Amino acid sequence: MNLTIYDTTLRDGSQTEGLALSIEDKLRIAYLLDRLGVDFIEGGWPGANPKDGEFFRLLPPLSHSQLVAFCSTRKAGLQASSDPMLVPILAANTKWVTIFGKSWDLQVTEGLRTTLEENLAMIADTIGFLRSRSRQVIYDAEHWFDGYKQNPDYALSTLQTAATSGAQWLVLCDTNGGTLPQEISTIVGEVKHFLARNGITTPLGIHTHNDCGLAVANTIGAVTAGCTMIQGTINGYGERCGNANLCSLLPVLQLKMGYECVGNDRLSLLTSTAREISEIVNLAPDEHAPFVGLSAFAHKGGVHVSAVERNPQTYEHIAPELVGNERRIVISEQSGLSNVLAKARAFGVELKKEDQACRTILQKMKELEQIGYQFEAAEASFELLMREALGQRPSFFRLQDFQVHCQGEHNGNLTALATVKVVVLNEEKLTAAEGNGPVSALDQALRKALVAFYPAIDRFHLTDYKVRILNSNAGTNAQTRVLIESSNGTDRWTTVGVSSNIIAASSLALVDALEYGLMKKQG
Repeated sequence: MNLTIYDTTLRDGSQTEGLALSIEDKLRIAYLLDRLGVDFIEGGWPGANPKDGEFFRLLPPLSHSQLVAFCSTRKAGLQASSDPMLVPILAANTKWVTIFGKSWDLQVTEGLRTTLEENLAMIADTIGFLRSRSRQVIYDAEHWFDGYKQNPDYALSTLQTAATSGAQWLVLCDTNGGTLPQEISTIVGEVKHFLARNGITTPLGIHTHNDCGLAVANTIGAVTAGCTMIQGTINGYGERCGNANLCSLLPVLQLKMGYECVGNDRLSLLTSTAREISEIVNLAPDEHAPFVGLSAFAHKGGVHVSAVERNPQTYEHIAPELVGNERRIVISEQSGLSNVLAKARAFGVELKKEDQACRTILQKMKELEQIGYQFEAAEASFELLMREALGQRPSFFRLQDFQVHCQGEHNGNLTALATVKVVVLNEEKLTAAEGNGPVSALDQALRKALVAFYPAIDRFHLTDYKVRILNSNAGTNAQTRVLIESSNGTDRWTTVGVSSNIIAASSLALVDALEYGLMKKQG
């Protein structure tokens, strides 16, 4: 059975606190959603937001998805044909329009401050007007479940009005996100029976919010009860606690329940789509998100790793490749030889348990983690450690010594100057550079000293810098762990350094970052 997938990342998802999208952002996301194969992309509310109107004007036809404009029913006391709010909706020139209306009598009398009869007229008039202008209409029944529980007869009358006025879809919305799965299933079943008794064949959709952490479960419950349109957002973005997360729903519905959502070839794009969109909206991805998270198929315990190596089904409910993710073997103080062997294999090195190098690597790793190193988040540093134990770590340079001087001004501005002495190919190189902080200055000085020998360094840059105090009860003598993420424009890698001095810890991570990048360039 086919399900219709309706994405509202660009409209409902953009209401996430701290998320702001430019027109260019919206265009890029629309292309990614189209590539993923969703059926509908809700682009926004033209007229309410000038940016949304421009988006509809600039977006060329998509290869798969239908673009949808979004709006409310007409204002109370007006005719739809004379309501200026609907002018930009028609100007958006989309085949499909989603109209939301009130289902809850409380929202009608307290929110709209109009009568229940006028609300029904608003629904009928708006849908009828849009249909007369050759638009296909999706009707979102806002606050449906709350309204149904308080006044079922009136809530059902709003649906009947929308259907008889020409809506092609009736979408039941859990706008406040407070309904439970068993309620959702029961109510959807009752709605199906009501529509059938009245000769209405309009299909149902579901739109849930995550205020109880149940948006995905509620959507699944609605599907099993008969809803065939699924509304949600990538990564679960949305106001308050978010919307139903399509990154969980698509694989559950398609791989677990046998529904056709986007096709298996497109489903394999899910992880890359989720991560690319998180980059565009500038929100850190949830590394522990089901299916698409970095840790979704990560294995840390030695027993788990050895079992997964023999048969992935022992600790994986699906093959990660089905959603475009990959299996990761995590190295940590809990690791055994199985982790080391698996991780080495990922780096292209075949080892056996009886190899002394395995025990050397494991022992060194555990000694370093005892003083605060963390290799599960710094796989580049672990590969360098492993190759050093195997005698395979190339020596590109040696940081002989460095100095960092900081000068603060009364207005709070800080300038830093770093001087480094490196040895490259038996040649000493003394260089100085400024930065907006001590780590930035040290990074600039190292690059300046090395770029003449290794031009590839000019393409390396820091993409993330994290500091954690490990034993804060030690005050200023506490150990500091620094994680540095670097990129060459194509690949990313993370390195780690630990010291009681934050600059020393940063220098260790910086040196590893440069050496790892050079090693990969050489290899």
